[in-house]
Amino acid sequence: MSLSRVSSTDHFERNADSSGIEHRRMSFNPVTDWMPPKHDTPPETAEHVLEFEDVPKARRITQVVIAIIYCLFAAGPVFGYAAIKPVLIDEGAFDELCTPSEIEEGVSPCYQQELRLNLMFTIAAVSTNVAALPIGTILDQFGPRVCGIISSVLIFAGAMLMSFASSVKADLYTPAYFLLALGGPFVFISSFQLSNTFPHRSGLILALLTGAFDSSSALFLLFRILYERTEGSLNTEKLFKIYLVVPIFILVVQIFVMPKVSYKSVSEIVKEAEEGANAPTPPEATEEQQITFRERRESAVSEITALLETPANSKRAVREEKKNHQSGVWGVLHGRTAWEQIKTPWFILITLFTVVQMTRINYFVATVRSQERWLLGSEEQARKVNEFFDIALPVGGVLSIPFIGAILDNTSTPFALGSLVLVATVIGVLGCLPYTWAAIANIALFVLYRPFYYTAVSDYSAKVFGFVTFGKVYGLIICLAGLLNFLQSPLDAVTHVVFDLNPIPVNAILTGTAVVVGGALVAFVTVKSRKAARQELEDEAENATEHLMPNGNGHTYGT
Repeated sequence: MSLSRVSSTDHFERNADSSGIEHRRMSFNPVTDWMPPKHDTPPETAEHVLEFEDVPKARRITQVVIAIIYCLFAAGPVFGYAAIKPVLIDEGAFDELCTPSEIEEGVSPCYQQELRLNLMFTIAAVSTNVAALPIGTILDQFGPRVCGIISSVLIFAGAMLMSFASSVKADLYTPAYFLLALGGPFVFISSFQLSNTFPHRSGLILALLTGAFDSSSALFLLFRILYERTEGSLNTEKLFKIYLVVPIFILVVQIFVMPKVSYKSVSEIVKEAEEGANAPTPPEATEEQQITFRERRESAVSEITALLETPANSKRAVREEKKNHQSGVWGVLHGRTAWEQIKTPWFILITLFTVVQMTRINYFVATVRSQERWLLGSEEQARKVNEFFDIALPVGGVLSIPFIGAILDNTSTPFALGSLVLVATVIGVLGCLPYTWAAIANIALFVLYRPFYYTAVSDYSAKVFGFVTFGKVYGLIICLAGLLNFLQSPLDAVTHVVFDLNPIPVNAILTGTAVVVGGALVAFVTVKSRKAARQELEDEAENATEHLMPNGNGHTYGT
């Protein structure tokens, strides 16, 4: 899921909380009398945010642990499609679409059956991306609890439909898979704000939530293992009825344990405290009110100052400043409106690149077994490769987290994008080779590349477009890429009809397109970052001033 937007939120919060800390500390100017800015801020605004100091530590820890648990089981299980697909085929999903000749020859899956199953996954994958924009709006307006409740309802409905799909003639698989896919982002995106429960550990919390999302694709692998071990007695009907425990659990904890409103970030707390501290005392305030407000103000000032002055925040500020400078593109379009940013090559090129790469990623997830069946010429070999992929996908997502952070934090954006294009090209080449070692290497690189790609796009968006327009611009990138992922169905049809199941032509076309678009993006960003670096040096030279040296001879020396 491009919901991978997980890492973008990490980047956003870490920068929002750390950049400008020194400025905030200097401008934090307590005054003798203070009135909370309740007349300036609508009451309903305050109802949708929560300060972590207001909640006991044990409860906050419980909330984080619970979020990790339900993200592990509900955030993105639909991306384990390659694992559940053989089970659905074995149970006869869409087998009514097979022709008499295909049935007589024992073709499984038949042409139309596989296309319909892949379309089911395509719709689900697209929905997770397109849903990001409305989910963000609902979260901002109604809070995380409402999002969690909506998620539980959607997942419950999806699981219930899945449990009846094999015994009903109508197509329940597609709406069921769609509902499961749609419920995931609701519960996942609404969990991001929990990183503010412990500001000093926000990165760790987001990494754990991201790891839970990536690992959730293993759920359907577990379903398949149980199905095979029990020789079908634990079928999808029974498995998905058992799975109903998950949405019920989400609903219960949302009502009784999880926060009704989002936790504030450190930057939001500081901003609110600054506004309150500098607000003039209303003439009508009584002496008793002034004393009360003064006590509340002093308490807030001491807590916020203690929070900001911790070594962790000081080190974080220095680290963020160094990283931003090293990126080479930090702040290029900051301060512009979303529309002005969307019209630039910075947006157009990253959107085209995202469209191509997301199509490649989801196309591979949907067709890995059929591709390897043709390339290796063996159903047994294809099955083994598919099983390796089912295990590697969730594991790779978790293992890649520290390496992704190291690359994005310690290298320039052109280098990171160049690495993406290079690895994508190698994956494309390996996907065209008819060898088992190439299939294993392809999958190993793919499962590491997938989270790296999603994280890099969000990192690029945060650095280039800034935080003010981040939600709109990044959301639009993912939304457009999601909609254009419907290209998977025509690609699937072309592979079956035109190329007679040969995946090499489509893989070659996608790889070539990715190289062209990715190369254009890397070239553009590299040129712009070098120009920015030269401009920065020129500005420093122009701003150099002459100082009168204290040697008493009246000479000046340039610095």
